[in-house]
Amino acid sequence: MSLTGLFVPLVTPFTAADEVAYESLEALAYAVLDDGAAGIVALGTTGEPATLTAAERRRIVDICAGVCVQRDAQLIVGTGSNSTTSSVDMLAELDPRATAALTVVPYYNRPSEDGVVEHFRRLAAASPVPLLVYNVPYRTGRSLGADTLRRLAQLPNVAGFKHAVGGIDDTTVEFMSSLPTDVAVLAGDDLYTGPLLAIGASGAILASANVATRAYADLVNAWRDGALDHARRLNNQLVPLTRALFAEPNPAVIKAVLAARGRIPSPHVRLPLLAATPSATKTALGHSGAGRLGEVLVD
Repeated sequence: MSLTGLFVPLVTPFTAADEVAYESLEALAYAVLDDGAAGIVALGTTGEPATLTAAERRRIVDICAGVCVQRDAQLIVGTGSNSTTSSVDMLAELDPRATAALTVVPYYNRPSEDGVVEHFRRLAAASPVPLLVYNVPYRTGRSLGADTLRRLAQLPNVAGFKHAVGGIDDTTVEFMSSLPTDVAVLAGDDLYTGPLLAIGASGAILASANVATRAYADLVNAWRDGALDHARRLNNQLVPLTRALFAEPNPAVIKAVLAARGRIPSPHVRLPLLAATPSATKTALGHSGAGRLGEVLVD
């Protein structure tokens, strides 16, 4: 499979009464694909899956899968946990319309790097679809060295990585310099998308793209197509928006901006998250160009 371009990890819209706004979710899914995304991610971190019920998660995936079939787009589904056995069970129940499963490095119990490799070996063997390894050490508490990343990349049925390590560190540089040609790396840190694309990432999974899909899709495409000057300008222009959208815990500010634009019914997030402050919302709205960012960034 080919994992290139922009993938948008959709927020889960809620009503003010804390119910999932399924119609708004469907509209968002169509909108991001129409604005240039190659696919969507259902139940990514941005979608608050930890606070959703099992029934809510199933319906969200069903809606996203239906939209992707209609638009001939790829659907990545977030799944897995810090239990290998439970993760295998989750993969067995995966919607057959999914293109890939985004599976996080086991968190909290902090296994050894060998344990992480064996976890993904078991999952990859059991999964009905290719796996994307979600490497996000500031959430999992488990950093992975370049050798471990290469071992994971060599596992059958591992298609790639969502790489979100909080920067472009020595491990990232070493890993990207020896990446197998059939394994994709998708940038997962919005702020460092441009630099990671510059050293070989094939695409990105970006929460900020819920707000400015076309601009972030253009950024990914510019690096891919070799329009380097344009890509640098886009990256630099998007930095203030990215910083503003992550000024408070994700996805609070993103949902506040979407609600202010009338794209979702409320800015509500579920505890333990809190809604974005008015000041953070105002700043992000200012940097997003009042919904016209894609036009502002045209050469």
